[in-house]
Amino acid sequence: MKAILIDDAHQLYLSDVPDPQLKPGYVVIDVYAAGLNRADLLQAAGKYPPPPGWPTWPGLECSGVISQVNPGSKWQVGDKVCALLGGGGYAEKVLVPEGMVMPVPDGVSMLEAAAVPEVYTTAFLNLVRLGNLRAGETLFVQAGASGLGIAAIQLGKLLGAKVVTTVGSPEKAEAARKIGADVIIERKRENVVEVLKQHSVDVALDCAGGALLGQCLDAMNPGGRWILVATLGGESTEVPLRVLLKKHIRLMGSTLRSRSDEEKSDILKHLGELVMPKIADGTIRPVIDRTFPFVEAAAAHAVLAAQSNIGKVMLTF
Repeated sequence: MKAILIDDAHQLYLSDVPDPQLKPGYVVIDVYAAGLNRADLLQAAGKYPPPPGWPTWPGLECSGVISQVNPGSKWQVGDKVCALLGGGGYAEKVLVPEGMVMPVPDGVSMLEAAAVPEVYTTAFLNLVRLGNLRAGETLFVQAGASGLGIAAIQLGKLLGAKVVTTVGSPEKAEAARKIGADVIIERKRENVVEVLKQHSVDVALDCAGGALLGQCLDAMNPGGRWILVATLGGESTEVPLRVLLKKHIRLMGSTLRSRSDEEKSDILKHLGELVMPKIADGTIRPVIDRTFPFVEAAAAHAVLAAQSNIGKVMLTF
């Protein structure tokens, strides 16, 4: 089969690789589409290797049709599915644990389905499981026009929260407004800290980190939960420890990829119960910025690296 590999110069290239071999507890999926994520850029740069047991090529989510199953599997050959992956989505076929596979609901396209597993699972894990976000609370989402930002805004509104988000342009502000954000901060022309002081935060989903993280903590309500999922704005910050003490703030780091397949399967089970029905009935819809043939993966990566996208960038096979 064909796959997109990474060479020693951190460039993507098309290559032949062996087909995956079915093993107990797994299914093989013929890939229709794969979603891009910033973890893929980090992996291409040599900074984020896949977990043990997963392919060395990138790709954390896909949709496709099951082509191989084991006897007694709950899945059948021909089922249309989407899947969360530890890696390997940039290929024509992928081997996936059965629990990390979800059916594609009626009325949802295969392209949309491929945009679901990584960002909606990340949003669910951090807002529901770690953040314990409740109706009436205020959620702060960094980068609200990104794939994860959009999923977090949608899930926050579904849970009954007020959502404050940052964006990098007026066009992205309009996109965030359309999907339900209540307060939108254009970070290039507004002071994020000053705006947050007017909308005290209960839960923050932060993909930026950097100096801004420490500066914003005083804008949190007592008992606030700040969850850091990436460090796009820098790896260092100055934390006002007295604020953490006085307000009982919890500062948490969280990644999805490093969690076990069993934990991911459990998260997906609950995601399927809460979120997938809302995707099926159109209450929530993935936002797709643009789509590339998988042989143009390098061009797709360039769009993500430039942060010019609103929503997900996708590959099709």
